Amino acid sequence: MKIQERTGAGAGRSAVPAQPSVGDRLPTPPRERKPALAALAVLLILVGALGATMLVLRAGDRIEVVKVTADIQAGESVTDNNVTSVMVAADDGINYIRWDQLDALKDLKARSTIYKDTVVMGQMFGKGERLPAGKAAVGVALKEGQYPADIKVGDTVAVYNVDAASGGSSDAGASSGPTSSGGLLVDKAKVDQKVDKSDATVTTGNLSLTLLVDVDDAAAVAKAAASGAVAIVHVPAN
Repeated sequence: MKIQERTGAGAGRSAVPAQPSVGDRLPTPPRERKPALAALAVLLILVGALGATMLVLRAGDRIEVVKVTADIQAGESVTDNNVTSVMVAADDGINYIRWDQLDALKDLKARSTIYKDTVVMGQMFGKGERLPAGKAAVGVALKEGQYPADIKVGDTVAVYNVDAASGGSSDAGASSGPTSSGGLLVDKAKVDQKVDKSDATVTTGNLSLTLLVDVDDAAAVAKAAASGAVAIVHVPAN
């Protein structure tokens, strides 16, 4: 009897609704496809790749050119000792002097002072010497003791006439210093060229210089130089 009651009581219970299975989810709306955006993304990727490729190719397009390693004064030429080669990006808009043109460049003269570490361009050089306005170039041959040991191209010097040939007169009142023909000739001249002592004159200590002086002073300096009576003193540029 008890078994039947339990059975009957169980039969009267309401059934618990079954949970939907995992696979029975509500349908989602389909994603909207945007082919234009996809095409744009692909295009941007291609453009970026092409730009990177061009940069790599451009970086590899380099040429060997001439660079100055020491100051070159106006009227001077390049030598094997004052230039070197460097690699730069090729540019048709810049008139570089290529390293394989160095021999031809040696035949030209600097139009103005070219300073150390300058990459050389064609317009910096020309045929023939170009002297600054109002200046003349005078060559002097100096004996050891008539010039500072550290003299170099570009230095500013004072030029003296040291001819004392008549200074050794037997007169008691005669001076042992320079004669009336001696003294300061030029207070400021520039050393334009130099033939170093390491050349053929090394045994004598002689030195040859080309000095840039005012045109009005050129004759006096040349006359004193011809008699071997020129001496130079290093002075400040200003």
